[in-house]
Amino acid sequence: MAMTQDELKQAVARAARDYIAANVPAGSIIGVGTGSTANFFIDELAAVKDRIAATVASSEATKKRLEGHGIKVVDLNEVTSMPVYVDGADEITGNLEMVKGGGGALTREKIVAAVAGKFICVCDQSKLVGTLGKFPLPVEVIPMARAYVAREIEKLGGKPKLREGFTTDNGNLILDVHGLAIADPAGFETKLNQIVGVVTNGLFACRGADLLLLATPDGVRQMGK
Repeated sequence: MAMTQDELKQAVARAARDYIAANVPAGSIIGVGTGSTANFFIDELAAVKDRIAATVASSEATKKRLEGHGIKVVDLNEVTSMPVYVDGADEITGNLEMVKGGGGALTREKIVAAVAGKFICVCDQSKLVGTLGKFPLPVEVIPMARAYVAREIEKLGGKPKLREGFTTDNGNLILDVHGLAIADPAGFETKLNQIVGVVTNGLFACRGADLLLLATPDGVRQMGK
């Protein structure tokens, strides 16, 4: 019987929990991402919460869910080192470059990932792609720069669309960029971030994942290390 997408997400969340239990020293601080697969991971993490000192949340929604399980959440500014960050992706390549930000938490996700020693991506197999860009690329922008940034993105070949009725946890807007086929993810990530008014974009290529746990009907595959 075929597994549903939720069952695949549950399986990979359990695999991430088991990986942390086996490889991360007790008493560590864990970074936790945002989104549906991250939510499954949070629910699994509750079973081993006594092994971890605290967590850092990449969004207000994640913070709320962690605290709902009685898991301590600390401010990233209080943390000097963090062995792992666990999060999902909207798309990921075999080189472990990602598009993230479907949930709008890309900036905080990128900041938490930058502090972590290892980025563990948890996905189901539908997210593995040859070329990034089919999933619209989120770009977080300062509100007054929205129209300017959109014009600049159009010059780069993208079709930006404002995410209606959405404000990030940082008080900014999201432009979702359609019509891309991203041959050089790290180069395009850098180019977009140089547009004045862009906070950051959802390409995680300059700092990609270190380990991908990929849920398939035949079990969870590991890619990377």
